[in-house]
Amino acid sequence: MTTPTLTVLYAFVAGMAISGVAFSGAFVLWLPPHHLERLIPSLVALAVGVLLGDAFIHLIPDAVARHGNVAEVCLAVLGGLFLFFVLEKWVRWRHDHTPAQGSGTVGIQPMARMNLIGDAVHNFIDGILIAGSFWIDPWIGTTTTLAIIAHEIPQEIGDVGALIQGGYRPGQAIRYNFYCSLTVLVGIAATLLLGHYAEASLTLLLPLAAGGFIYIAASDFIPALHLRTAGSHWGQVVSFAIGIGLMQWVVLLERFISGE
Repeated sequence: MTTPTLTVLYAFVAGMAISGVAFSGAFVLWLPPHHLERLIPSLVALAVGVLLGDAFIHLIPDAVARHGNVAEVCLAVLGGLFLFFVLEKWVRWRHDHTPAQGSGTVGIQPMARMNLIGDAVHNFIDGILIAGSFWIDPWIGTTTTLAIIAHEIPQEIGDVGALIQGGYRPGQAIRYNFYCSLTVLVGIAATLLLGHYAEASLTLLLPLAAGGFIYIAASDFIPALHLRTAGSHWGQVVSFAIGIGLMQWVVLLERFISGE
């Protein structure tokens, strides 16, 4: 039987492993600028496929399985869409009314900030899932962590591309992406402190996050892709499809690891 101390230790080690995955996109630091410029649209398209795939293949079905009422889950997804619409209104208002100071944040687009918000929320939810699964059994916690790592790798790579597309320099994109990944530790801490209450919140948080992912992909990333040059269109199409395929592969991997 695992002691509470070991459960806490295992959960936080798993959380730090998830945070480390945020550096998956660090390869962009070594790409020549002209190669990076050509690659970014494909990375953004990958992010679109991953976000939509995660929402429709992973988050919404998981929410339905936990809640049992499809209509209420769909209403919560719409609530997530509305919430992120309001958030972007606020982000754009801040963007338009805050004077630029220094060179670090000049030209940062609202789409990049929205991606950081969505990623932080998603990582917080992952933290709840990790802590809850380790609380049940170390093996379940390990398999949950492996499944999360599998879907985080392509998502983090796409997120870095989206942040660069949104105006961050490559180094900044890697750094801010890592900062957002640390909310997984906050989710773990909240679950270990609140227990059942944090787990119960997933019924609402999962569809809200799905709605946020759908909003960010459809309203921010896809329109940005349509502004790119014609030469990158096929690369975007392939990357979009790869993102969706990867999310479906993760679901199959989760079933295989759990023995279903």
